[in-house]
Amino acid sequence: MSVKILGKSKGFYDTYERRPGNNKEQTHYCPGCGHGILHKMIAEALTDYEVAENCIFVSPVGCSVFAYYYFNAGNIQSAHGRAPAVATGVKRALPESVVISYQGDGDLAAIGGNEILHAANRGEAMTVFFVNNAIYGMTGGQMAPTTLIGQKTTTTPYGRTLQNEGYPIRMAEIIASLESPVYVERVMMADVRSKNAARKAVRRGIKNQIEKKGFSFIEVLSTCPTGWKMTAPQSEEWIKSTLVQNFPLGVYKDIAQQVEPLDMSQNLATPARVPKLIGLEQDKVMIDAASIKLSETIDQEIKIAGFGGQGVLSLGVWLSEIGMREDLEVSWIPSYGPEMRGGTANCHVKLSREAIGSPLVTHPTVLVAMNRPSLEKFEDDVIEGGAIVWDSSLIDIEPKRDDIIRIPIPATEIAKELGNTKTSNVVILGVLAGYSDFLDPIVVQQVLPLIFKKRHLLEINLKAFQKGLELGRQLSA
Repeated sequence: MSVKILGKSKGFYDTYERRPGNNKEQTHYCPGCGHGILHKMIAEALTDYEVAENCIFVSPVGCSVFAYYYFNAGNIQSAHGRAPAVATGVKRALPESVVISYQGDGDLAAIGGNEILHAANRGEAMTVFFVNNAIYGMTGGQMAPTTLIGQKTTTTPYGRTLQNEGYPIRMAEIIASLESPVYVERVMMADVRSKNAARKAVRRGIKNQIEKKGFSFIEVLSTCPTGWKMTAPQSEEWIKSTLVQNFPLGVYKDIAQQVEPLDMSQNLATPARVPKLIGLEQDKVMIDAASIKLSETIDQEIKIAGFGGQGVLSLGVWLSEIGMREDLEVSWIPSYGPEMRGGTANCHVKLSREAIGSPLVTHPTVLVAMNRPSLEKFEDDVIEGGAIVWDSSLIDIEPKRDDIIRIPIPATEIAKELGNTKTSNVVILGVLAGYSDFLDPIVVQQVLPLIFKKRHLLEINLKAFQKGLELGRQLSA
């Protein structure tokens, strides 16, 4: 006897641990937003086709930016409009994976217009979900390329005009006019019937990729109650009465069954060629692997945080570079506000002897806090038994927890004594090398000349590293 169980798709995480705050059970989307519904359809399809573990979700700036909170799949966040370019690289590097580019109208049809056209024209073997709500939903309700003539937004308070802003762009029609795409359809989220049709389109787009049939593009007319200043039911009615009149539904192209599966082995750079192609061989440092003294088990997840301009992101890049020279698996991903210098910034670094599934550091083994707000914000995320390294010359409080290793470092004070406060991040690098078992000081010193190529910068930073190294060894004794 079969039993029907209603519950969350396995394509989602059971709880959204990556989402900040205490509410780990709900999404951040506004009530009535079409993103949550579309997410559900995609997650169900990934689960039903048993490809969630082999899926890589690429999402850029906009309401889709936090997809990695929810999807139990590989996740990559790209720059505004660049999801198709990133997805192209991912698919070519991992041709057997299912790659999804998930974008909004303010992203895909505006700054990303060139990216999507060329990805489609090349026939990249990916699936693109294009959420069209005719507005910039996340950033304040500004006019988008798909905003309708006469539609009022924060940047068109009197309504979009043909004379001033031109016609709204119809992306499905444009993509369908190209030769390479195999499947292009426009659907809507307005009632039960239309949502069922959207579900079929979602599944079709993903199945095409599983069958290696090429580029699929699904445009989804979606609600934005907050941006439109409507209730959820009013939003659905507006799609049916107005939006769909300007963006007609339907299959604009479908030749998937007429084309042969793609040979995904073509035009791929072999791993042996990659260092030369990207210029790494020019800076090659000969390191005797047998001389590197590291722990046999390394699984470090490091979060470095502070003000922009303190070298937060640079320290993360250096750790990744050093990890590569130590023949470790590494990843680095930055996160910073729009005002970089002086604003808050943090980066995530992973160092491991095993393959790394995701570059995101949710619960760091090591937190490097270079200002007080960072210590207060990320202290509770550190795993039990992990370490917190903080610049005690700038931070006037200490960690509250007693289940972590405390490593106070007067990094800025030491750097000031050396004559340049900008070397404080190198002091911290030295402490990590002296205290930990995942950085070899000899390798670090061999890598520093590649980072600081000017003689005067190299000299002072070598001194800063040596000061930190000595302090780290003292603290670990």
